[in-house]
Formats: sequence, C-alpha cells, structure tokens
Amino acid sequence: MSFVAGPVRVRVPATSANLGPGFDTLGLALDLHDELEAAVLPSGLEVVVEGEGADAVPTDDSHLVVRAMHAAFDAAGERPAGLRLRCLNRIPHARGLGSSSAAIVGGLVLARALLVDPLDDATLFALACRLEGHPDNVAPALFGGFTISGPHDEGTFWSTTSPVAPGIGAVAFVPPDALSTEAARGLLPATVPHADAAANSGRAALLVAALAGQPDRLLDATRDLLHQHYREPAMPASLALVGRLRDAGHAGVVSGAGPTVLVLTTPDTDVAALTALTPPGWVAHTLRVGVPGAAVVGC
Repeated sequence: MSFVAGPVRVRVPATSANLGPGFDTLGLALDLHDELEAAVLPSGLEVVVEGEGADAVPTDDSHLVVRAMHAAFDAAGERPAGLRLRCLNRIPHARGLGSSSAAIVGGLVLARALLVDPLDDATLFALACRLEGHPDNVAPALFGGFTISGPHDEGTFWSTTSPVAPGIGAVAFVPPDALSTEAARGLLPATVPHADAAANSGRAALLVAALAGQPDRLLDATRDLLHQHYREPAMPASLALVGRLRDAGHAGVVSGAGPTVLVLTTPDTDVAALTALTPPGWVAHTLRVGVPGAAVVGC
C-alpha cells in the first residue's frame, strides 16, 4: 500500500506578501491558521468546510485543497481511490492574507503526510508555485518565517528565509468586502518609471534589514512606489487607511493584493491608536509574525 490510512492533520499559516516595496518577492507567515484533516477512503470524495468560505467554496474535486493533494499524489505516481477532507478555515478569503496559498500548501502537506514515501520540500515548493503561479505567499506558508523568493529564468522558483527580530509583530485590519487578486493585479501598468523601480529596490533591501533587527527603519522601509497607488481605484478605503497610518508614523501597507491593511508593529506600538484610525466594520487581528510554516499536528 502506498498510503497511510490517516487521518492526518495539518495547520497552515496565513501570509502577507509584498509588505510594501517587496512586490511579488517578500512574504511573511502570520499567526492565523487554517486546520485541515484528511484520510484515505476505499472510494469517493467527501469534503466538509467550516468557517471562512464555507458557503462559497466547492466541495467536489475542484476544491483547491483537493486539487493540491492530487498534484502531490500525481508527483508521487499514484492517487488513492478515495479521500475524506475536512477544512476549518480561519484565514479570510479574498482579503490579501494568502488563503489560496494556505489551501495549496495545506493540501500538499496533507498529501505528503498520507504517502508512505513522502515528497521532499523542494518538490512541494515547485508544485505550490506551479499551482499558485508565483512564490511570494506559498514560500512563507510552506517554510514559515520571513521569505524572499522569485523566479529563475527557466521558469522554476527560488526561496530563502531571513530573520525577524523578537518584538516585531503585526496588526491586520480586514475590511468587510472582498477583492480578487486578479482584479487588483489587472490595475497594474505594464511598465513603471525606472526611478520608482530603483527606489523600491532600495526600500525592499532596507526592509530585510529592518525586520532583522532595525525596527526603527520600518516606516521608511515599507514605503512603496510600485503597486499600491495603482490599485487605489479598487480599494480606496484601504489606501486611505494606509495613508492615515503612515501619516501617524506607523508602518502600514496593503497586505498582498489587498484589501486588508497590515501594520508592522514594535513593543511600543499603541494598538488602540491604530484601531481608532480604521473605518467602521473592519476587523483587527493582532498577530505574531515569522511563525512556522505548514506542519502536521496529529495523526
């Protein structure tokens, strides 16, 4: 038999990509987790979803976690005859907190845990990038921590981790309305001024140093010229909040493609003051950052 019977259980973190200037490159694992459970069945497919997206996501083999599991099984050379999947979703959907990457990485790690001969991390990362299309969220979801990632010329992807100093945290302000990544990405121009690209490169490098141990540079390091303002028509309230936060001296950015706003914090940050700047109806999550990636938590 090529599979263990299960059930196996996996926790996978939310992620925030870009972090201001690190467009499609920087990603951070956050202390907000989906929990997934799977077992091999003699036949058929059973999918149960609770929490975020429970009334919207499919419960057949088009479910993203199932698709990711099948990709891993195919890479191993054999699919089980049947599967049972249970998802407890806490990561908000279509809000810029990596819900699709969590589903992909969670499914891949679930499938690996069900294989007698498991796949290695490099194989899972390649599969995750192929399913998601880019590595900035799947890298921290799989490897945890703060990641820097990007494409190789030959169409494969690389990733490395960088340290996060103790005391740095985050507050995620989640609006009530969703925004698809495709819609947000569709607002980006085909070209940008060379000066803006150069400035963003410097800020992204500074952000790596700021997170590693120079938190006093976080405000400067999170300034973006490459993508956020182009997306303002799709999420004016988010960009207005980013502006208010930054004017007050806080390192506020659009999380991923938005519309969630993320603030990188230090022990001196007054979270109540941050919350006072947000519109009515937004939900605040105070989070640890740089947490471990997806992991099996029980069998």
